[in-house]
Amino acid sequence: MISLNISRFFRRGKRLDEIAESREIKIMHISDTPDNIYPFLLNIIERTKPNYIIHTGDLVDNIKLERKPELKDRYRKSLESILHILENSGAQVYIVPGNEDDEDILKEVAKNSKILFPGSILEIEGLKLALGHEFRDVIKIDADLKLYGHNFKVILKGLNGVLNVNFILLPSRKIVKIKYPDGTNFERGYKMMRGL
Repeated sequence: MISLNISRFFRRGKRLDEIAESREIKIMHISDTPDNIYPFLLNIIERTKPNYIIHTGDLVDNIKLERKPELKDRYRKSLESILHILENSGAQVYIVPGNEDDEDILKEVAKNSKILFPGSILEIEGLKLALGHEFRDVIKIDADLKLYGHNFKVILKGLNGVLNVNFILLPSRKIVKIKYPDGTNFERGYKMMRGL
């Protein structure tokens, strides 16, 4: 029997409605996305219509190229899928490659995304964002917010894209966090502690 967390499901929907109804500029931040959640991401993008999407690496996080470079063909196919979603969203897309990304394939496949190096600073409507794949890339940078992923680390002024889909609304600078679907961390390859 499958157990659904109904209250989490309704909270997620309520937050998505709040973002969708906002007239503010919307920045969506994601990271470490396994390909089984691409339909979830498409749904969020279609509902909220972000102006900017920032992906802080490991676009196909269920394929670990660092350990299995022979999976490049599978990686390319899934990468094409996620880039199709992101680049056809109407948003300006920024990508910081992660340790599981192949930068050559990413540069070849990406048509309308801006690829940035870890430690880059991006300014949107007066908001200064430090971008990196992991917290070490951004921790020493002076910025209003630090966007990253890679693991579960939380830092001062940080938004970790592994923990949530993060939305920043401008000019209010309100942050709204949307939980990923159940099972996302398993697909990422994280071994979760049970019974705690």
